[in-house]
Amino acid sequence: MNITPKRINRFMFFKLPLAYLGGVRVVSIQEETAIVSITHKWMNQNPFKSMFWAAQGMAAEMATGVLVMKGIENIGKNVSMLVTNQRGNFTKKATGKIRFECHHGGLVANALEESNKTGEGRVITMKAEGFNTEGVSVCNFHFEWSLKVKQ
Repeated sequence: MNITPKRINRFMFFKLPLAYLGGVRVVSIQEETAIVSITHKWMNQNPFKSMFWAAQGMAAEMATGVLVMKGIENIGKNVSMLVTNQRGNFTKKATGKIRFECHHGGLVANALEESNKTGEGRVITMKAEGFNTEGVSVCNFHFEWSLKVKQ
């Protein structure tokens, strides 16, 4: 599959319906950076009139995951990918439209290249930070990805 925002959003509709219905949308994918958005609405709110932490987590994971998928597309081999750890920090109420950015495409490319050479798995930690429409950071998530190129 050619990794584009449109194709990933369509993939989400069929394979990750909870994320799609919750409002997670891939905005842009480049070699180094992915941007994913989610808008606070009734479907993803918590009782405190802000976005539920898990909805933010879905968008943040997608921001890291599409960079992994892009890296796999670039290497052209079958790769096992799995989130093995996650942590999140919340600094401000998430309301309105939240934009998650991840800038670790190079980290993914290096890990896949090493795994391809050695035949061993690699573990990388990728950060996705969420910003509101004013550009203020509302949260950040760190996802530990285990990647192994299948020989």
